[in-house]
Amino acid sequence: MNNLNKYALIVAGGSGTRMNTNLLKQFIPLAGKPVLMHTIDCFIRFDTSVNIILVLPESQHEHWKKLCQEYGFDIPHTLVAGGETRFHSVRNGLSVLSGNGIVFIHDGVRPLVSSATLQRCLEGALAHGNAIPVVPVSESVRMVSGYNNSPVDREKLRLIQTPQTFNVSLIQSAYLAPFEPGFTDDASVLEKSGKEIFLTEGNRENIKITWPEDLLVAESFLKYIHE
Repeated sequence: MNNLNKYALIVAGGSGTRMNTNLLKQFIPLAGKPVLMHTIDCFIRFDTSVNIILVLPESQHEHWKKLCQEYGFDIPHTLVAGGETRFHSVRNGLSVLSGNGIVFIHDGVRPLVSSATLQRCLEGALAHGNAIPVVPVSESVRMVSGYNNSPVDREKLRLIQTPQTFNVSLIQSAYLAPFEPGFTDDASVLEKSGKEIFLTEGNRENIKITWPEDLLVAESFLKYIHE
């Protein structure tokens, strides 16, 4: 497996709208350095041979380079320009991959994915061509339709995480399809091509930084991890 090409395609194009800040979420300081640097660290801790592909809006490339200098962040990575939507950003990232192997497609603002989750994703993708990390729903859920609502059996539901992990040639082929609004994630793109989706266990602390309180939760976890 050491000879296997492994790529982490990290997509970081979100805004800071819900964070009440003009700073993009991936650049917000967290436990001493920007969120995005913690995210990249997760993959290098897992396997130092992983090739990092970072997809950022082109307008943010110079800012990112300055942050790398400021924080002494020297993990090698390839910088790719983002697209109009996440779909197009992922397609841009996939276009620079050479050779077959496994690609982890990950949200830039998920800085707490565990090595155990990455290992399960890797093994699942090798066995099934894809592996999507999920966690059970722990709270009651209701379906809302207009003024009406009804309960949903939460035992049949799963929360989807990243990295959604794929055989490189398989997901590259799926992303040749034209964009559709129903493509909510990479799994939905692959599913459209007729492939079945394989679910694997994620980790609950693998949260997506979206709200201000998420930073407090993430910082607590990071302190615990590094103690």
